[in-house]
Amino acid sequence: MKKKDLQTLSYTALQDLPEAVMWFDEDAKIFDANKIACDNWGYTKAEFLQLTIFDLNPNMNPQIWTDHWAAKQKDTSTFESSHRRKDGTVFPVDITDIFVELDGVSYSCAIVRDITVRKRKEAALRGALLEIKELKEKLEAENNYLQEEIEVQNNFGEIISSSPKFRTVLNKIEQVADTSSTVLITGESGTGKELIARALHQLSRRSNRPMIKVNCTTLPANLIESELFGHEKGAFTGALSKKLGKFELADGGTLFLDEIGEMPIDLQPKLLRAIQEGEIERLGGQEVKTVDVRIITATNRDLPKEIEEGNFREDLYYRLNVFPIHSMPLRERKEDIPLLIRFFCEKIGTKLGRKITDIPQRVIDKLLSYDFPGNVRELENLIERAIITSRTKKLSLGDWFNPKKKIKRATNFVSLENYQRNYIIEVLKYTNWRVSGEDGAAKLLGLRPTTLYSKLDRLGIKRSNDVVE
Repeated sequence: MKKKDLQTLSYTALQDLPEAVMWFDEDAKIFDANKIACDNWGYTKAEFLQLTIFDLNPNMNPQIWTDHWAAKQKDTSTFESSHRRKDGTVFPVDITDIFVELDGVSYSCAIVRDITVRKRKEAALRGALLEIKELKEKLEAENNYLQEEIEVQNNFGEIISSSPKFRTVLNKIEQVADTSSTVLITGESGTGKELIARALHQLSRRSNRPMIKVNCTTLPANLIESELFGHEKGAFTGALSKKLGKFELADGGTLFLDEIGEMPIDLQPKLLRAIQEGEIERLGGQEVKTVDVRIITATNRDLPKEIEEGNFREDLYYRLNVFPIHSMPLRERKEDIPLLIRFFCEKIGTKLGRKITDIPQRVIDKLLSYDFPGNVRELENLIERAIITSRTKKLSLGDWFNPKKKIKRATNFVSLENYQRNYIIEVLKYTNWRVSGEDGAAKLLGLRPTTLYSKLDRLGIKRSNDVVE
């Protein structure tokens, strides 16, 4: 084959290549291009030959071209950039630049590939990898949370009741469990509000996802927001890494906010937005995340009274109080006491390695005569102490349990202030004069510790006081 024919064949092959090929001179002017380049960039051949590299590449300018030409002459390089079509659309390209010299003149031959599809796939892959990373972090956080929950012993393992009165509570649980409605559980301390929340979750369609618990009394006010919504690394001093909040951990499941009455007032608007919109933002973050969370809250406080005193937002209260359930105090369901005694003897006895086989009726009667201001939690603690002090397999309360008989009065009434004073002293005696904490008098009375301290000062109550008859 003659040299001229070979050149013609080579040129024809270049014109028919499925990849765009274009030639530039040192002045950045296009002096030739194959058919696919003209077609894909939207120009005729004549129009294309009037262009420069600056018309095609929005990232290129004369100085960059000069530097590129000087650095890459007589060399081959491959890099990514972007090109602009005649209609103005910009798309990503992969360029292989070959510098050649002919008859003492340098040229650049650029093989340009449209990599739009590849970039889309890469973006999709990055998105998938990011989603996998976030799911991994979420699973790790859930696992850590569940491991912590395993280590925490519940007040009791299941609801124990044969009381017709308590049946109304169970009926309410059955009615609302399989919905997504927000539930507010009210009741005195120790009545099993968390147990009701767990029953609601277990009977719901979300039972295959975790129920995440946040106790609003156990966290400092400045940490509750981070605990609920999470934070990004560096969001505040000590935030050494990103942390998922309880809303994200509970996504698809249930979030149980215990002691919601203790929620700081300045955080309540953000909580209201998260519940209403299903959207959260981590502390220090800009991204809004959508979560699907069923909210259950519990409190031993009188929230309408807290609203009057300016401690709780009225709009948040109405959002939480969609379906209220009141957990009954033990004194209103005393028929459950014998069942609970047997249940706790079995449960606690197994834990302590003690077997109680005989529960005398006089023990049951004595416990039935007591009103249990601490409710089921107090009964459980009392049974544990009785098992520890019982020398045989027969349950014995011992001399340490002597509930005072109710004082019957005909007309010798005392003032409301004296009655309140006496009652507070009785509760303080029961708690061994402990005011704050989980087993303190403030908890049993449904008061904040600071409020109780104010009452003690106003009523002149000191540890040496006796009950006024």
